[in-house]
Amino acid sequence: MKKAVYPGTFDPITFGHLDIIERAAKVVDELIIGILANSKKKIPLFTIEERLHMLQESTKQFSNISIQVFDGMTVDLARKNGARLIIRGLRAVTDFESELQISQANQQLDSSIDTMFFTTSLEYAFLSSAIVKEMASYGTDISLFVPKPVITMFSQKFPDLVS
Repeated sequence: MKKAVYPGTFDPITFGHLDIIERAAKVVDELIIGILANSKKKIPLFTIEERLHMLQESTKQFSNISIQVFDGMTVDLARKNGARLIIRGLRAVTDFESELQISQANQQLDSSIDTMFFTTSLEYAFLSSAIVKEMASYGTDISLFVPKPVITMFSQKFPDLVS
């Protein structure tokens, strides 16, 4: 059985993430989406519970997906679940540089775990969670960028959101 993990903060999940999830779910038997609880990035807008809810609601249509919250190294999440593959999305060359370094570090930590890169579909190449959060903070309609469960959560944080 081919198992893979797709890690991220998913603060929030976007159509770009869903694009990668859908495509990865077609090439593995089981895809474990790992929500990073304690990121070194900025403080998340959404709590772990909110991010978990948004992911659960946005991925209901996939029968081979499970979602786990984790803290620490992605390679440890993969080991814990018997996954031999880490899925990562690439939007631009700048993503590739940092993702390549992470992949190589993971190879040093566990040579039995590989990384598979999916380039984001062109329609989502510009899209990031940070861009969506900024748009929402100005009341911009974000319905072209995120699934409905995310819009619902945003409307609780930004009452002036247009949707």
